[in-house]
Amino acid sequence: MKMRAVNKVLTTIAFAAFALPAFAHPGHGADSGFLSGALHPLFGIDHLLAMVAVGIWAVQLGSRATWIVPLSFCAAMMAGAALGYAGIALPFVEPIIAISVLILGLLVACASRLRALHGAALIGVFALFHGAAHSAESGVGIAPLAFMAGVVATTVALHFAGAAIAALLQSRVRLAGLPLIVTGAWLASRAFV
Repeated sequence: MKMRAVNKVLTTIAFAAFALPAFAHPGHGADSGFLSGALHPLFGIDHLLAMVAVGIWAVQLGSRATWIVPLSFCAAMMAGAALGYAGIALPFVEPIIAISVLILGLLVACASRLRALHGAALIGVFALFHGAAHSAESGVGIAPLAFMAGVVATTVALHFAGAAIAALLQSRVRLAGLPLIVTGAWLASRAFV
């Protein structure tokens, strides 16, 4: 793979990290619960990068993890949303989401080789908090099931985008972890202030 293509991918990730708001916010102006949900992960750099990173890391892990890890993320995210809609608040949601970007960046950069089920469990913990945040930010009057269906649809697309980045970078995929680490550290520093 040419270095020029690697530089383009890394530059795109770096610019995206600082071009969007720090956290996802409700009220994207969409009337539909599904449309609001589908747009929601795209406007929070913490959610966006974590979901892309899951796709990258799943491809790095290979074999069954390629589908088990993203599936675990989606299932646990829905469970976290269900907790939020039921009025059960998880502690430290935003700091843990920020830390998830940092840890996912480290996993990608180090090419961590956990077993598929261990990777799925770790990703599931992060996704639980992402889901809780999504439910809290869904907005008043938005149908929860339609909203979360939109969130899941975009999440799957972002996982596929991460897998495409991993395929594009091939042997240099570990480099994709660097902007994730930097952005995750920045987000974590903001979340603990």
